[in-house]
Formats: sequence, C-alpha cells, structure tokens
Amino acid sequence: MRAQFFRFAIAGAIGFLVDAGVLYVALAIGLGAYAGRVVSFLCAAFTTWQINRRLTFEVKRTGSLWREWLRYLAAMSVGGGCNYGSYVVALLFLPKVPIAPLIAVGAGSIAGMFVNFAFAKLWVFRAQH
Repeated sequence: MRAQFFRFAIAGAIGFLVDAGVLYVALAIGLGAYAGRVVSFLCAAFTTWQINRRLTFEVKRTGSLWREWLRYLAAMSVGGGCNYGSYVVALLFLPKVPIAPLIAVGAGSIAGMFVNFAFAKLWVFRAQH
C-alpha cells in the first residue's frame, strides 16, 4: 500500500501542476479565482484519473469508462470539497500577491489528498477487482 500511495502522490503532484496551470490561465482570461478553480479542479481530476487508473491502481478493467470516470469524479469531489474549502480559506488569509493562488491550491491539494486516496482505493478501483 505504501508504493500505491506513493504513486497516488505522484499523480497528485502532476494534478497539482495541471490544477495550478489551468487556474492561472483561467485567471488570465478573467474567469476569477473561484470559478477558475472549479474548471482547474475538473482538469486536474481528469488528469489524475488517467494516471491512477493506469499506474496507481492496476486492476482489471471490465466496466464502462464513463461509469468509472463518474465514480472517480464523485469520489474526488469529496476530497475536492476539503480541497476547495482549504483553498478559499487560504485565499482569505494570504496576502494578495500573485503567488497566493498557487499557495492556496497547494494547501487545498494536501487537505484533500488523504480523503481522495481512501475513496479511490476503497470505492472507485476496488469495485473492479
């Protein structure tokens, strides 16, 4: 399980880069810090799903990809709630500097990581063994 968590954390780090990158693009086009974060979260969730389904949770795939994606998105939304809540709180308390959204995304990612791992392991990918 330690190796699996390590791979999950690597997928999360890549997801963090996608999340932060998409957020800054969203900010640049005027989407705003909160709506932009919803878009960036969805992009990061899709990215981590692709990595986790292939590398982290190596299980036999028998069901619908759409069903797996929706199950994954639902599971990540639980951790995503922790993630987004931490992001909002961090933005409220951090100084208004250009790096603040990046720090807030990092805080949110850490807050949601353990919840997301548990849901992915015990629900999303477990059902496919």
